[in-house]
Amino acid sequence: MIERIHLAILRQIDRKGTLTGAADALCLTQPALSHAMKKLEQQFNTALWIKEGRALRLTQAGQYMLKLAERLLPQFEHAEEMIKQYAKGRRGLLRIGMECHPCYRWLLRIVSPFLRRWPDVDIDLKQGFQFGGISALSGYEIDVLITPDTIQDKCLLFIPVFDYELMLAVPSGDPLSMNEYVRPEHLADRMLITYPVSIERLDVFTGFLLPANCRPVRHKIVENTEIMLQMVSTGRGVTALPDWLLKEYSEELSISSVRIGAKGIHKKIFVGVRGDDAMIDYMRGFIDLAKGNNK
Repeated sequence: MIERIHLAILRQIDRKGTLTGAADALCLTQPALSHAMKKLEQQFNTALWIKEGRALRLTQAGQYMLKLAERLLPQFEHAEEMIKQYAKGRRGLLRIGMECHPCYRWLLRIVSPFLRRWPDVDIDLKQGFQFGGISALSGYEIDVLITPDTIQDKCLLFIPVFDYELMLAVPSGDPLSMNEYVRPEHLADRMLITYPVSIERLDVFTGFLLPANCRPVRHKIVENTEIMLQMVSTGRGVTALPDWLLKEYSEELSISSVRIGAKGIHKKIFVGVRGDDAMIDYMRGFIDLAKGNNK
């Protein structure tokens, strides 16, 4: 019979690459780990890995079980965390994933009233530039996903919370600030500053530059929004950010915003949740606050 420990062992073998590393990670002795897996292999009469020197390579059966582990173990871990929260007298933990990197300031407006309204619910935030939000939501690594992108999935629910327009931030007084809108060729001699995500996920490229077969003379990666806009305000480059965010920062920095293309680039922000969780009262409360704080 396949047990949870078997899945945990395979996940650690994939992560560590050796039996010793997996055993250490799971606080097991190597003989105990080997015995547990050997017994499973004998039960099904198939190998789960092949030794290649000191390293291990999973067989087709091992790869299948690894995928099962990656799908099921986060659900076990989430359930255990929830039970721990209940044992402490708390309602639960709301884990929020961010795929809209400029939305951090917007999220702060929701977190504060949420914590006041739901004092027995904790919040955890996962924000990373290589973060796979959809898979994390499906895999129970997070409970809420803030994202501009959705997929069709019967197990997931995406609620639109606000619309925005992506605008080009330029230094105040820049000749481009006099234009009604910018064309792709206007950026041919500019440095474009973006977050460190792939070009395929940047709307200024996919919806503006690439269709026109145009690229900026230089593309600079910056992780922090404030640093990006400081660079823009001092004439170091231009960047594309939501209109509401640029309006806020224009009160602090010498920047102007210009429409990107004649029709502009219009987007929506969604709150993604698992369908089964959508009617949890504090989840519903978070969604209502998000919709009430639209831009």
